[in-house]
Amino acid sequence: MIEKCNSWTPLSILARVSLIHSCAQPCRERVGVPRRTQVAIIGAGPSGLILSQLLYRQGVDSVVIEHRSRSHVEARIRAGLLEWGTVELLNEAGVGERMMREGLVHDGFALAFEGRVHRIDLKGLAGRSVLIYGQTELQRDLAESANARVIWEADHVAPVGFDSHSPRVLYTAEGTQHELECDFIVGCDGYHGVCRASIPRDRIVQHERVYPFGWLGIMADIPPLDHELIYAHSESGFALCSMRSASRSRYYIQCSLDERLEDWPDDRFWEELQARLPPEYADRLRTGPSIEKSIAPLRSFVVEPMQYGRLFLAGDAAHIVPPTGAKGLNLAAADVRVLHQGLVEFFRSQRETLLNEYSSRALRRVWKATRFSWWFTNLMHKFSMETFAGKLQQAELDYLSQSEAASHSVAESYAGLYT
Repeated sequence: MIEKCNSWTPLSILARVSLIHSCAQPCRERVGVPRRTQVAIIGAGPSGLILSQLLYRQGVDSVVIEHRSRSHVEARIRAGLLEWGTVELLNEAGVGERMMREGLVHDGFALAFEGRVHRIDLKGLAGRSVLIYGQTELQRDLAESANARVIWEADHVAPVGFDSHSPRVLYTAEGTQHELECDFIVGCDGYHGVCRASIPRDRIVQHERVYPFGWLGIMADIPPLDHELIYAHSESGFALCSMRSASRSRYYIQCSLDERLEDWPDDRFWEELQARLPPEYADRLRTGPSIEKSIAPLRSFVVEPMQYGRLFLAGDAAHIVPPTGAKGLNLAAADVRVLHQGLVEFFRSQRETLLNEYSSRALRRVWKATRFSWWFTNLMHKFSMETFAGKLQQAELDYLSQSEAASHSVAESYAGLYT
């Protein structure tokens, strides 16, 4: 059985024959509004479009339904660091050509604290690099390569019947109500989406930790401060010097949750960032007008299980991590890899083994990434004026800079070498 819910019943032989027949149909709806598909995907962010592309390449039909417009989704400023496993998955999906050409390979990153700099050698310690490639660019690549039918600007989206063998997605497009029949529904619609909210509350457990600060981020078309990322711990709080390309920089500073963007003109941001960096970085920081500025709260969130009946959750619909460890998009891609394998197995052989294991397999990785993101956040941020906590942070950073074993552990987690 795919999920231990009361109303689930095995597929009949007739239904299985129907599924085999439908799998042989063309994988892309080209005319009219689709009425039937094998996999309905709610959410056209990276996880939804990666899944649809992987399914297409394996002969499985899908339809993606997205509440927002394509231009809105492509304009969202999100992650920019890809684990190499994510890079491999994108290449497998056939959307990695521009990424491999324009992405920046990073073999390590720097930890700055107490006027010192300690480099974590990802390539040397973990045997893996990471790739810098902005999610806005990745989103565009995915949308342009999409072989599944994508329905943009759908209103009143509702997954129904997923606790039976006849799931459906209801939605409104261009003022007309539609019903999409399917075999499975995948919720890739984010933390605030409808999919997780549609599951009965007594069938899932939600774990959450909200952090007492946020990140004030700024984007500017200036060369990055360094060729690798810099994570800085200071008495004034955390700072991160990142990038999206060789000519576009992304910087963050820790801020209180009651800060307002209008209180942070560019000059104030650059001054504060410079104050949180060691002299060797602060003295060569280049500044310029921002092209984007935002404040994001930080939280850790995990839902268990990540499936109910024929509804599966992936990405931010199932888990959120603070961005310190650069795990959000990479976890979503890992979910998609596992779920894609289960769906392909089902439509090829009608075996349900991998689908039944989806939640447990995905959650093993999710909790390890959640632990690392929580630990790294606690290590690098200023939580309070308490001297005891501050002294512990200093001691751990000092230990990390002197212990190859400790650096090795960080490198493995950062590079994503866990299952």
